[in-house]
Formats: sequence, structure tokens, C-alpha cells
Amino acid sequence: MRILVVEDERRLAELLKDGLTNEGFAVDLAHDGREGLWMATEQPYDVIVLDVMLPSLHGYEVCTRLREAGNWTPILMLTAKDGEYDEAEALDTGADDYLAKPFSYVVLLARLRALMRRGGRERPTVLTVGDLRVDPAGLKCSRGDIQIGLTPKEFAILHCLARHPGEVVSKSELLARAWDFAYDGDSNVVEVYISALRRKIDKPFGRTSLTTVRGAGYRLEA
Repeated sequence: MRILVVEDERRLAELLKDGLTNEGFAVDLAHDGREGLWMATEQPYDVIVLDVMLPSLHGYEVCTRLREAGNWTPILMLTAKDGEYDEAEALDTGADDYLAKPFSYVVLLARLRALMRRGGRERPTVLTVGDLRVDPAGLKCSRGDIQIGLTPKEFAILHCLARHPGEVVSKSELLARAWDFAYDGDSNVVEVYISALRRKIDKPFGRTSLTTVRGAGYRLEA
């Protein structure tokens, strides 16, 4: 699951990134409104955590521009303001939820999970490919009634594939979804995780749903 945090308080931004990364998310950071707006339009995210008081372009304007462009990625707004009119303005500009600083990290996580369950307007809550079920909000995977334990990176890759069942997903797209924006390591790491996924979601069940399309990428089929 990929999250964009747009926060100009760099210490808070780094703390959020460290905490969310430990929870299994891929996290990108932006420190001003214009950078956050550019990243939100250039990369696909599951949730955007957006501060209101930002340099160059405030959070209300970033949110408004994204919605006007048809980008319905769930947005959780953060602000030092805590009045009812500030909350109303955040929601009226298109935010999905609102959290005033200082906030509880536990509450932040709970609200992020709730937004993921809700998803963007065009996304189903639980993805199904045959009898394989992928629950993004709960970070759960099952085949039939059997739960399958996956690492965060394995889940991120499977989630990307499950969003495009029957379609070829390139290695570069999987890298973009499962690793953060700054990753510049060996792209062959994807093959390692694909092999691990096959051992977990296919081999024990006698299936071959996850296939390699030579020179193009990978495909998940029912």
C-alpha cells in the first residue's frame, strides 16, 4: 500500500514515514504544496496525508485541484487548526477525513485503515481473482477459507497484480507501487518476491495463477 505524506514539518514527516514504513506501507514525502500536488498527479497512491499549512500552495488548494482533475485518492488532512469551520472547509474542498494536531499516532493509523477500506470512488473494498481474496485495508489474503500469511512487500505486489486481473503488469510498475519514490536498487528484487508469492498463493493449492510473461511482466489470473 502506497501513501503520500505532504508535510512541511520535516521532523514530523520523517517520524510518520518511519512509523508507516514499519507498518508495511511504502511512503513518499513532499514538503510543500506544489511538490505534493505534482507527486499526487504523477504517481498512484492509496491514501494521501495532507497538511493544511504548507509553503507555496496550502492543503485546501492542493485538495481542490486534485478533485477538479478527477483524482479521488482518499485524503486525510492534518492541521494545527481545530475549529469546526476549519474542519468544514477541509471536508468541503474534498478531503475524506480530518485530524487536528497534535494527534495520536494510533488514531492516525485507524483512520488510514478506514480510508483504505472505503477506497477511492472507483475501487472495490476487497479484490477477488477467482477464489483468491485480497483485502487492502486489513492487509489480508486468503484462498477460499484458508488465510495466507504474506510479508508487507509480498502483499503490496499481490495487491497491484490483483487490481489488474488477467492483465500484464510490468516489473517497473510493481517497483513503483511496492517501493518508495526514491528506490534505486536492483529491479531483480521483484523476481524474488514473485517466486515467494508463488510458493504461498499457488503451490500449496495446486494452482498456477501467477505467471511470467517473458519480456513484459507478470499476470495474475483466476
